[in-house]
Amino acid sequence: MHAFSRRDFGESALGGLLTWSLLDCLSMTDAFGAEMKSSAAAWLTGMNDLSKDLKGQKLTQTDWQKQIEALCQKVELQDVLKLIDFEKLTAGLKFRDQGELSLRPRMPAVEGLPTELVFGYQVFALEKDRSVVPHGHNNMATAFLILQGDFQGRSYDRIEDDGDYMIIKPTVDRPFQAGESSTVSDQKDNVHWFQATSKTAFIFNIHVLNIDPASKNRTGRVYVDPKGEKLADGKIRAERLGAAEAFKRYG
Repeated sequence: MHAFSRRDFGESALGGLLTWSLLDCLSMTDAFGAEMKSSAAAWLTGMNDLSKDLKGQKLTQTDWQKQIEALCQKVELQDVLKLIDFEKLTAGLKFRDQGELSLRPRMPAVEGLPTELVFGYQVFALEKDRSVVPHGHNNMATAFLILQGDFQGRSYDRIEDDGDYMIIKPTVDRPFQAGESSTVSDQKDNVHWFQATSKTAFIFNIHVLNIDPASKNRTGRVYVDPKGEKLADGKIRAERLGAAEAFKRYG
């Protein structure tokens, strides 16, 4: 399967990919962990169960965010690194000049792990001052777990769409370190921007697609410029951008 690019994520035909096979889908990087401890297994299984409930409309988007972040606080980071064989996955990397490099770990075929996942996943690799550029989402929920390095993380609520602009309001602007997490849904903190502040930095990302089957919005990224016109009550009129322009300004 073709790995979706950071640049065309929002335009790719991912809507029908509701389930990701652990053994067949992530063929780009053969990175099996040598060991896998119980906390990582519980973390992966818990995220999958919560995401099933989200897609089945049994869990609200904001509740999914709270519970995913709680899971990330409990997991041992070293167990996650072993699960994805982080050292092998990141050996000899050539980082991108703009934005993040997307890496595809394979999960080990270990008893107790789910054999199929409701969410897709990847590892973002960045050098200092490179960014997961500012963007919102349509009809999807995502979560970040910082694996290594430091970031300045910013989140915004998406208040309304206004033609070629999006009205947003800042909610988070703080440093993030390894082991910390952040989540996004259509209902809360829909726009985010993470900039690496250490020499190198890595994020484990999951994404749940098509969470509302009745939505008319095409699933994907919506790039914006958060340094827009300042409005009342801390709101910002953020210009909507194409992918190329977003990476030129912020990558």
